[in-house]
Amino acid sequence: MSNVTEENQPENAADPPAVDAETCDEVTEEHEETLVSEDTTPNASMPIPSDSTEAIPEPVDEHADEPEEGTYEVPDDLDERVEAALLTSPQVMNANRIGKALGGLPSKIIVEAIDRLNIVYAESNRSFRIEQVAGGWRIMTLPEYGDVLAGISKQRTTETKLRPPQLETLAIVAYKQPVTRVDVEMIRGVACGEVLRSLMERHLVKVVGRADEIGRPMLYGTTKKFLEVFGLNSTKDLPNVEEIGID
Repeated sequence: MSNVTEENQPENAADPPAVDAETCDEVTEEHEETLVSEDTTPNASMPIPSDSTEAIPEPVDEHADEPEEGTYEVPDDLDERVEAALLTSPQVMNANRIGKALGGLPSKIIVEAIDRLNIVYAESNRSFRIEQVAGGWRIMTLPEYGDVLAGISKQRTTETKLRPPQLETLAIVAYKQPVTRVDVEMIRGVACGEVLRSLMERHLVKVVGRADEIGRPMLYGTTKKFLEVFGLNSTKDLPNVEEIGID
């Protein structure tokens, strides 16, 4: 996560009327409810509290609807086709999706092709590999060429960057999920309602359920887009908590 300068922006053009703390919390929860209705489906890899009353869809089985042996034909240029699919896709693709795009091939055949491609890349000293990210596959640059990517990333507009409060809040949610807004605020020591909303608008954080306590406060967790943005296959790939100082 890159450091950027924080820009304080007013929430409304006109000064709002004074309200007490209880009313503020109720308004914040109402705003959060609105964002939840527009958010995407909960990520299957996200831990969900067992007592949550919200309906959570079953995880998608990558190997579902696999073609039976003898019902498909493997093309001679399979490896090249898999490579082309990964190069042209703007999103992470799992083996099942790649197989369907190539005429209905089983996931096992696709994974074997990916393994062969990575061997070719390594033997020819290429600067990239095909890596698992967010449950799928993506062509990614090797860490030793990170300085090249850093130079390119400087050209991004400020709208695509996260401010320090957003980065700190996102880190807390990532490591403590599922976590309530109050818990995040206790760690940060400041109100986080607006920051959480901004992260939800970027589809990096989402509501994953409600806590089993008085008031049933919302529980927050990270999204699949969070994994994609930071190049992670799952939250288990996050650095150790001790390394970044989160208790």
